[in-house]
Amino acid sequence: MFGGQALAQALLAASDQETGGRLAHSLHAYFLKAGSAVDPVDYSVSQLSEGRSFATRRVEASQGETLIFSMIASFHAPEIGFEHTTPSPFPLDIDAALQSLEAWVEHNVQASESPILDRLRHRPIEIVPLDPGSLFGTRAREPITASWMRLRDPAKADPAMQRALLAYASDMMFLRNALLPHGVRPGSREVQAASLDHAIWFHETPDFDQWHLFVTSSPWAGGARGLNRGHFYREDGTMVASVAQESLMRPKGDALERIESQKNA
Repeated sequence: MFGGQALAQALLAASDQETGGRLAHSLHAYFLKAGSAVDPVDYSVSQLSEGRSFATRRVEASQGETLIFSMIASFHAPEIGFEHTTPSPFPLDIDAALQSLEAWVEHNVQASESPILDRLRHRPIEIVPLDPGSLFGTRAREPITASWMRLRDPAKADPAMQRALLAYASDMMFLRNALLPHGVRPGSREVQAASLDHAIWFHETPDFDQWHLFVTSSPWAGGARGLNRGHFYREDGTMVASVAQESLMRPKGDALERIESQKNA
């Protein structure tokens, strides 16, 4: 089961309990066990606190007798306050990104050898990486990249569903950031990779019918774990959400042998 699906469904379950007009402003989730994509998931919501401005709810997801996912989400009524934002470190030019991807697919041998490229064409979220080599290639790179994302088929969804769509997308192309400096990608035989926990802060209501740039980076990795963080920007430069995740990145096979030999050298 894709982690983003659990995030989105759990957030919708928590949002269904809201009667005061509040919208989710943050969530903190843990992936406890691997879930099955073909079996139903039961989401249980409990109220932890409720005031005039904020409400906090816990959501637990189970398959059968197994607890697979746990999340706490906080909801906030709209208010006026001080404002500032950090601008995107990359150009907000989707047309240039589309042209770059087309050129890379046409001229790079890795395009025909990359199974993820074909899978992405059939996912509900359309993805256009600024640097296709960082997404599809295998050589080591700096742990910072960005991808444009939007819903493939426009939904004209309400604010609660728009947050769920962003939550779903936020688990895509994310944990690979901590692997980039090591020349390994998820799915490689040299690493066991999985999302461990996930946090989102919603700053604005996204409109995932439109393009959003997901700028991601990894400031640290160690102990078979990696830290990833990111920000979603609209095309006009508005930051709509921030995301953080710790991932499992346990080396295996030749990669484990290389690391052990380097430490023993």
